[in-house]
Amino acid sequence: MTSPENPAGGIRPRPVVDRLPRYAAGKPPAAVEGLASYKLSSNENPLPPIPAVLQAIAEQTDFNRYPDPLSTKLRVALSEFLQVPAEDIVTGAGSLGALNQLLVTFAGQNDDGKADEVIYAWRSFEAYPICVGLAGAESVRIPLTPEGRHDLDAMAAAVTARTKVILLCTPNNPTGPILESEETERFIRSVPSDVVIVIDEAYQEFVRAEHAVDGIEMYRKHPNVVVLRTFSKAHGLAGLRVGYSVSHPDLTQHLRVAATPFSVSQIAERAAVTSLQNFSQVVERVQSLVDERDRVTAGLRELGWFVPDAQGNFVWLNLSENSAEFAALAGENALSVRAFGNEGVRVSIGEEEANSRFLKLCANYTKPPRRS
Repeated sequence: MTSPENPAGGIRPRPVVDRLPRYAAGKPPAAVEGLASYKLSSNENPLPPIPAVLQAIAEQTDFNRYPDPLSTKLRVALSEFLQVPAEDIVTGAGSLGALNQLLVTFAGQNDDGKADEVIYAWRSFEAYPICVGLAGAESVRIPLTPEGRHDLDAMAAAVTARTKVILLCTPNNPTGPILESEETERFIRSVPSDVVIVIDEAYQEFVRAEHAVDGIEMYRKHPNVVVLRTFSKAHGLAGLRVGYSVSHPDLTQHLRVAATPFSVSQIAERAAVTSLQNFSQVVERVQSLVDERDRVTAGLRELGWFVPDAQGNFVWLNLSENSAEFAALAGENALSVRAFGNEGVRVSIGEEEANSRFLKLCANYTKPPRRS
């Protein structure tokens, strides 16, 4: 029975919902008189999509029709681009949508009432615990090393009979380091072959490390490996929500059952295909951001700051209890950055002026981190 004080009649969500953290998106910058404001809190590409993509978007008109639920044109284009069968690709609303499809397919509650386990490094992508919990599974978080890297030995040791999925984020968001090919290969071979290993490569195009793992190479070698990628970062299509997973048919046949119908709109599909067709222009823009990332990283180290190896489009500052203070100070300088409690601050690479202002802020800050 409803009442003015309780209009929902005592309706409660599933118990797990109250236990989950809330996803905290990066906040826009506050206006500061005399300063241009810059958002460095969401790992967005500060550059717009390439001109051909903007033109393709402007020409799209068939919004009265549902999109192709299989995103056939995009999967064919990706098949040629990645040199993988189109049947091995399942699209989703960003790599996050593709991840949710994976988790609800392979991890959750069993008939005995006990939850499957999903292992991942922590801190890593903050949506992981939310997605795992909503799928009905239990998170097993393995602390990062002092350098902000995955502790693969500890992750392998954490595998139990209930482990169904392992998430590997490379480069790791928010700390930045990559997984190397040899250590990843060794890790995969140490894990039971019936455990799904997800290599989340949302920032793959920004990686310049010589020995970085290539998820597609691992997928070709190991039937239990799934690769996640997205058009949100390098391609500048975050607002259109288009990503995908790549895995073998034994997995994709189940993923298609769990895939959200029509999750990739026709405008998102056309934009993504067009971006792939003009990938050399995308590479040029990505390289400009990589150059800025390297400038920022070098500048911070010259100032005496410890910065983990940055291979995404962001840098990590292990400011611990000073994180909120630093974020507030950045806000006073018309820069929004992303503070993670008392753990640290992630700063996305933005426009050149924004990056220079960030470095100036760090030069005047009296409590720089020396080590993670």
